[in-house]
Amino acid sequence: MTEIFDAIKKSAIEIRNLIQTGDTGKSTQENSTGDTQLKLDIASDEIIENIFKELKSVKAIVSEEQENIVSLHKEGKYLIAYDPLDGSSLVDVNLSVGSIFGIYENDFTGKNLVAAVYVVYGPRVELVIATDEVKMYRLINNEFKFIQNIKLNEKGKLTAPGSTQNCWAPFHKKLIDDIFEDGYRLRYSGGMVPDLHQILLKGGGLFSYPGTTDRPKGKLRQLFEVFPFAYIYEKANGQAVDGFQRVLDIQTTHIHDTSPCFFGSNEEINRVLKVYKENGK
Repeated sequence: MTEIFDAIKKSAIEIRNLIQTGDTGKSTQENSTGDTQLKLDIASDEIIENIFKELKSVKAIVSEEQENIVSLHKEGKYLIAYDPLDGSSLVDVNLSVGSIFGIYENDFTGKNLVAAVYVVYGPRVELVIATDEVKMYRLINNEFKFIQNIKLNEKGKLTAPGSTQNCWAPFHKKLIDDIFEDGYRLRYSGGMVPDLHQILLKGGGLFSYPGTTDRPKGKLRQLFEVFPFAYIYEKANGQAVDGFQRVLDIQTTHIHDTSPCFFGSNEEINRVLKVYKENGK
């Protein structure tokens, strides 16, 4: 596992350099879900894949930017699903973006996740690793230095409501409106990694990306985005649910499955569960 974390740190430094100097334009290619890929997406994906290919402990990898699982080493123990550059469309306006990694054993399901990592590329590059604890590191003089452990409070002050609002269910809209009425502050950049990172570092709150009329199963992908952050939030003393159940208990039928998701501290998530169980289907 340590060599995997070291490989992710190496890839983060290379991707940081790529973001600073690379082409931010669109490519002529689409990823598995039909999104037009940026040149940075493709280059970041290649960086990570090439680094993981060197690790005998990695049995297989799958990227959000690719259609299929890539087998690497038959004797390997770990499976890695990753989003090489989440929020890449924000690079051209100079907002923070990130990379997300889920480390699995046996197969790609939430119950088999054994560690998770994400990287934030912002004014500073920060990396968070979750195993039994959640630890944050910062890139200083081209080396990641430990900064702090992360724990959520029981209740937070921030809300980051995602998805297309005119496609929200009425009860979901009321939930978000009520949260604002209770004094929560809006913090939403359109980047999953920086928004969830902010809630973690500020002690709590709610990030929501519900199922909607245009996307009943949500937009965010289970293996690359939802499951890794669910693992991190649980290890940080918070919760992650789909509105009705724990995210990591959701069944995965395809590597590119999506899911509604809510991440936060306990008070906010319990509030979501109550509203959804009373009103949802």
